[in-house]
Amino acid sequence: MALGRGEMSLAIIAVLCLSAMGTEAYLKVGFYSYSCPKAEEIVKEELDKALQEDKGIGSDLLRMHFHDCFVRGCDGSLLIDSTKDNAAEKDGKPNETVEDEGFEVIDKVKERLEAECKGTVSCADILAFLARDSVAHYGGVHYPVPAGRRDGRISRSNDTIDLPPPTFKLGNLTKLFVSKGLSRDDMVALSGAHTIGIAHCSAFSDRLYNFSQTVKADPSLGPNYAAQLRGQCPTGSDNEVDMDPPSPLTFDSSYYKNLLAHRGLFTSDQTLMSKHGTATLVKRFAKKPALFKKKFAAAMVKMGSIGVLTGEQGEIRTNCRVVN
Repeated sequence: MALGRGEMSLAIIAVLCLSAMGTEAYLKVGFYSYSCPKAEEIVKEELDKALQEDKGIGSDLLRMHFHDCFVRGCDGSLLIDSTKDNAAEKDGKPNETVEDEGFEVIDKVKERLEAECKGTVSCADILAFLARDSVAHYGGVHYPVPAGRRDGRISRSNDTIDLPPPTFKLGNLTKLFVSKGLSRDDMVALSGAHTIGIAHCSAFSDRLYNFSQTVKADPSLGPNYAAQLRGQCPTGSDNEVDMDPPSPLTFDSSYYKNLLAHRGLFTSDQTLMSKHGTATLVKRFAKKPALFKKKFAAAMVKMGSIGVLTGEQGEIRTNCRVVN
């Protein structure tokens, strides 16, 4: 099928991003066109089934792709189960709130793909496809995903220290993203993933009750929003709240509008307004949803090439939970 103008421009973005990362010789759009032509179709079918049962599952899958890529690269290591001798990434503290249902979607996709084209499609690529299709389902851009990732064999819970905590301020956040080959603008765009999904009260309760020795609530948090959150998160509770209350299941620019109104849920969200450069981009994305979606898609392609295993590296897992 011929690419439309919008898809063509995104494909060009994908190639440029991969060239910058030095992986253009291995990751490519349509990687499975001959070896497993129905691969992306099967991924989409299983996601649609999962979304019928749980409308929010796509936000979990998007988060899982991010967590996978930031720890040891996009190698599917997040999906490996712990053993008696090894605590895996999925059991690291930052992943404690990742829903089991997300891993079960991966299992179902993998089972079908193994039946369709045994030993061909990697778990890392499955996760990248699911993240893209989830974004598109909620209203984002359906961007071409360069594929050809191989699966890693190592997964350690201690490595999840590489994931940015919700308490990070702009300096540490920027430093971490740059260390992964991502720019400041990529960071602001990818932060917009928080326009969908939920968070647990424990991730931000210090902003409500114990911000500092002199101030109870974080002054960068709007007082009305703080009062709303205290109602949803009584002291000591770990309830779930929407990341983006105006439209928790719509991929739009309201996340950035929230930041302008001091309604960023995490410290790592609201901190984007603390410096002129990032604040300017927040304002642009708030006013131009189409620009945000385009930049997010390009940043996802770039993130999806972090530390990838290609060629003869790694393996193609038969079961995403277990190393071959």
